[in-house]
Amino acid sequence: MTKRYVSLPDEAEDGMQAFIDEVDRRLSSDEDTCSVVEDILIDLSGDRDAYERWQRGESVSPAERVRLQSYDPCNTTLESEYYAEKDEKRFRRSKHLQWLWRQFDSLPIADNVEFALRFRRMLANHLFEECGEGCRFFKGISFTYGHNITIGDNAVVHDDVHLDDRGKLTIGDRVSISDGVHVYSHDHDVVDQTAVRNYHTIIEDDARVTFDSMIRAGNRVGENAIVGARAVVQNDVPAHHIVVGMPAQSVKIKPGWESVATPIDEAGVNRQEERRIEYDLPDDLEPFDEFGRDLDRT
Repeated sequence: MTKRYVSLPDEAEDGMQAFIDEVDRRLSSDEDTCSVVEDILIDLSGDRDAYERWQRGESVSPAERVRLQSYDPCNTTLESEYYAEKDEKRFRRSKHLQWLWRQFDSLPIADNVEFALRFRRMLANHLFEECGEGCRFFKGISFTYGHNITIGDNAVVHDDVHLDDRGKLTIGDRVSISDGVHVYSHDHDVVDQTAVRNYHTIIEDDARVTFDSMIRAGNRVGENAIVGARAVVQNDVPAHHIVVGMPAQSVKIKPGWESVATPIDEAGVNRQEERRIEYDLPDDLEPFDEFGRDLDRT
């Protein structure tokens, strides 16, 4: 083993756990999630006095007012809020929890590793569709929604990872996702980039996705496989295989697994369309083309 057990002083441990338990209790209750998130961010930021001055109608600067208003997630927007096919009911709550996650990560307290890991693990139980036991989520992780993610037991997601769950994302038990990885579940049409296709992307048990690599939408990384650093996965990765490169190709089967693994010359199959997720758009939707380009081929 390359790690050692670390513990906090008893007083710090008690205070940390009491706070996390209190937030967990409030998020599990019928209390308005927007209000809970606002309260937590005001107090973690040490801005309670300024907030109460503003609430009493005392003078605040325009910049101060924007800062104080932004603790309330109902006064903010996220990029995914603009996506036409999103589930409005599910997004209403996940937006508030995602805002709490992101703003927490911007605070100095998020560098307290033991506290931050436990806090994010608690949030994941409320934000994700399912979250297993013993998961570890490090700093700077971003999501599309959060509510389309299922993650198994004892998985670890390291710094600055993007988990795109515009479609659906399933991550198995004991999966390790290294710093800077991007995992996608949606693609854009090559002619009209406003046309979006959503997929189910899967990373199976015991797989390792290493530094700065990318998993394209609709692909499956098989059980016990390794995706090499900076690889771009464009096809399914068979169980027990090691893939490297752009695009990623199988170069080796993990020693000891040769008898049960797919032969290397049979790897590299794309099954993206089998995992396509169809969706309906509201009849009264008014589409917005942010590019405003003329796609007429004549």
